[in-house]
Amino acid sequence: MMLEHRVRSDCIQCHSLMDPIGFSLENFDAIAKWRPNDDGAAIDPEATLFDGSKIEGPIGLRNWLAGYSGQFVQVVTEKLFIYALGRGVEHQDMPLIRAMAREVGQGGNKFSAAVMAVVKSKPFQMNMKVQETSIQTNQEKGN
Repeated sequence: MMLEHRVRSDCIQCHSLMDPIGFSLENFDAIAKWRPNDDGAAIDPEATLFDGSKIEGPIGLRNWLAGYSGQFVQVVTEKLFIYALGRGVEHQDMPLIRAMAREVGQGGNKFSAAVMAVVKSKPFQMNMKVQETSIQTNQEKGN
């Protein structure tokens, strides 16, 4: 299956970016427990990333990501924003996302700082969704 993803033209573009990251984390099993081997076979956590960098294991991945910390923080903040609001990012959201990413940087690039930045944002605080239960309750009351 892995070989097929590396040769099929409709798969290779994404897998050439994602697979090396996965290989560096291969020592973790499906429940994130560390394992030195897989059914007796040694695990090779070495990988070459899209930019040509060679990494080994999760520490190598962490060190590589540190070189992209500004971009990484912005992407994590953006994805958290999308998840929290339940909608995609629109053009007018980008200045806010950049400001939140700067705030996360000032907070030591901690995930908790990203959560706080999103929670304190106006779009999050103003985000209202009508609950089905309240619609049904109003209909039952004749409203």
